[in-house]
Amino acid sequence: MKIQNQHIQDVNKNIIEDHNDSFDFLANKLTKNGHDVNTILSKLAEFQVAIPSWALGAGGTRFGRFGFYGEPTTLEQKIEDVGILHSLTQTAGAVSLHIPWDVPQDYNAVSELASSLDIKFDAVNSNTFQDQKDVKESYKYGSLSNTSQAVREQAIQHNIDVIKIGEKLGSKALTVWLADGSCFPGQNNFQTAFQNTQDSLKSIYKDIPEDWKMLIEYKPYEPNFYSTVIQDWGASLMLANECGEKAYTLVDLGHHLPNSNIEQIVSILSLKGKLGGFHFNDSKYGDDDLTVGSIKPYALFLIFNELVYGMANNPQNPDLAWMIDASHNVKDPLEDLIQSLEAIQEAYAKALLIDQKALKEAQLNNDVVKCQEILQGAYRTDVRPLIEKARLDRGGAISPIKAYRELDLRNYLIKERGRNTVATGL
Repeated sequence: MKIQNQHIQDVNKNIIEDHNDSFDFLANKLTKNGHDVNTILSKLAEFQVAIPSWALGAGGTRFGRFGFYGEPTTLEQKIEDVGILHSLTQTAGAVSLHIPWDVPQDYNAVSELASSLDIKFDAVNSNTFQDQKDVKESYKYGSLSNTSQAVREQAIQHNIDVIKIGEKLGSKALTVWLADGSCFPGQNNFQTAFQNTQDSLKSIYKDIPEDWKMLIEYKPYEPNFYSTVIQDWGASLMLANECGEKAYTLVDLGHHLPNSNIEQIVSILSLKGKLGGFHFNDSKYGDDDLTVGSIKPYALFLIFNELVYGMANNPQNPDLAWMIDASHNVKDPLEDLIQSLEAIQEAYAKALLIDQKALKEAQLNNDVVKCQEILQGAYRTDVRPLIEKARLDRGGAISPIKAYRELDLRNYLIKERGRNTVATGL
């Protein structure tokens, strides 16, 4: 289905007056404090976050999966769901496909559908953490790191096939995440596993097109519980450096041990020109199972402070690939993604309010109290009217969740698809 703009405007008209009052108040206050409100609005409007195709259905756990009615069962339906998100939020202008879950049957038709919804194809993602139907070799004991050359060659070829699929759709990046590792001490030789992974990635890198990036993701544990081959940002960075200038580290918020200083990691990678992409989510204990900003919104803001600084001061670092990567176990997946998009925009808007010149001066003077006041002053600002205005100017919904519910979109999807549909993916 495709949302008509008039439907969104009909919902907006009931709250437009309150929005205008809130926006005028905030805009006047920000202007008096020296902020260029139009520039901030422009940056918010331009900021687009890719939606992963696997997040459009209900998420699963190691213990079970509880489906959600009206899930998309085809790639075309997944793209239509991203179109719904983009119509409402005006900040979900890309989809990230996972192969082999999302291999197009008709590339032209899929491309035309995405274009009609103003959706681009972001990074394509390979999958060597599961055994797919009819494959000859098993990834039970690893893929790119496996002791078997035959397994490694199969995994390498899969990544090359994914690149070719991405080229047909206009993607410009390959994301590689490995589940490779060990569950017990002595199971693997750490050096052999790392060297095999490095050699495999270099083989894949040879097929990366000139205008593409290879994004190397990391994770400290799970599904293996003793060691992971690419366990942290240092391992990812070493592998990226070995591959070449088109290879970068990809930071996933949930892929860190408790209390890791993610903002510092982001800052250093940006300084070195090796920060390639970002996966947004949140977590309380481990992994990346929760809605962005639902647990640690201040940490997300501090990360965006470094991202905004890096975008302004690190020309050696390329434009970043932004994507949500979370699991939705008990929520309507589309509502969860809307909440994540809202949290990302809010953190970004607050970071744009930081007076970087004043912060730099306070840092040089070792004025610790002033530094904290500058950061928390921006963080405590209610920037929601700015985000609403940026959406409204592009034809989006002032309140995407309100519009989603008032338009009864989930029931429309159920009527179209049925109640017992199951999305491909995890």
